[in-house]
Formats: sequence, structure tokens, C-alpha cells
Amino acid sequence: MFAALAPSRFLLRRAVRALVLLLPVALAACVSTQPPQQQAVRRIDPVYAAMYGPRPDEPHPLPATDISEVDPRFLRREVAYYGREEPGTIVVDTASRYLYLVREGGRAIRYGIGVGKEGLAWGGRARVGRKAAWPRWTPTAAMIKREPERNARWAGGMEGGLDNPLGPRALYLYDDGRDTMYRIHGTTEPWSIGQSVSSGCIRLFNQDIIDLYNRVPVGSPVVVLQGQRLFDVGDELRVSSAY
Repeated sequence: MFAALAPSRFLLRRAVRALVLLLPVALAACVSTQPPQQQAVRRIDPVYAAMYGPRPDEPHPLPATDISEVDPRFLRREVAYYGREEPGTIVVDTASRYLYLVREGGRAIRYGIGVGKEGLAWGGRARVGRKAAWPRWTPTAAMIKREPERNARWAGGMEGGLDNPLGPRALYLYDDGRDTMYRIHGTTEPWSIGQSVSSGCIRLFNQDIIDLYNRVPVGSPVVVLQGQRLFDVGDELRVSSAY
């Protein structure tokens, strides 16, 4: 009987030994040997890095704007312009989230914008009635009612500064000498560019509103389009040599 059991014990020992040898291989198959994939980081064009860099020369030194998460089509650039407005005209296309400053030769500087509720409340033709650097901000009654915790304490106005919702510059639109209460201004929320937001009129990146402010004099014509797109244009990559 013992002789009959010997081969079985021999086979059992061989099976156990084989299992021990194969176990590390089996476990290795369950563990990835590949290094974790690194998240792709979008490279920022040096031209844009400089364009949206810090402005230490301002009365309130302006930090750089983080554009790493911004859709590139909303960054400032020169594009072909197919509209009929005269050079020097500001055209606000609220539906497409763009503002154009018309230039000579069928070109325009295009800026990305964020559009607030007040920015959707008026449309038509106006002019830049006045401009202000580091403007004072006073929330409207509607803004205070909508967000009292945020806005009620500023009912008497907020002085210009880095926390001011109007940012470093503002253009005030007038129609026949009357203030339309429509503003083109900077922002403390750069992530909102390209978006529809809860309050404010037309907001640009702070570096962009400074650029626009420097290019347009008081009296410049403004066209604000509501509910319609100016035109469909391809996303042009050429940045004007003016920058």
C-alpha cells in the first residue's frame, strides 16, 4: 500500500513546487509595471505669457492672469473682420462672447468677454461717454437684491483696487448724452471669460481692458448685439505684430 502511495506523494510535491514558482508571475500580472501617465500640461505661448503678465507699474500693481485653463480662442488676437462698421468702432457680440475693435484693412482686435445679466439688458448703438482708470464701483439695486450678502455692504460704493469688480479700467456707454448704465470693464474672476455670469455688464481680462482703454478715445462708437451672432469666423492663430 505504501508503495502505491509513493507516486502520488511525489506528484503532489511537484505540483506544490510548480505553484510556488509560478505564484510571483501570476501576481505580477495583476500589478501594472507601467509608470503612471503624467497629466498633459498645455504649453503657453510666450507671446501670450507676456501679454497677460504682471503690470507692476499700475497704481495698484496688477498680478499676472493665469491663462493656463483658458480656452485659447478667448485670448486677445488680431483676426479678419467681415462686418461693415468703421475702424475705431467697438462691436460687442454677446452671443459669441467676443468684443471686436475694428481696425483698418478688414482686420479687428478680438477680445474674449464674459457677459453678466446687466450685459444682456441692453443692446443697440452708443458711444463711449467717459473712461475711468481704477474706477469706483456701486452695485445696482437689482444686484443687491439678487446677492445681498455679497453686494449690500457696497451700496455706498467701493473704491478702485484689486478687489473691485470693475477691475483696473472701465468704459461707460452713453446714448444721446445719457448714461445707459452699460459698462465694459475688467474682472476679478478671469475664469468667467467666455461664460455667462450672474452679474456685471461686459467683462474682459484685466490686461485686455487696459489694452482696449488705451486704444479707444471718449466718443468712440459702440455696437452691442443681443441674440444674434456677428458672423462665423475661423479661429485665427496669428497674433498682431502690434503686441
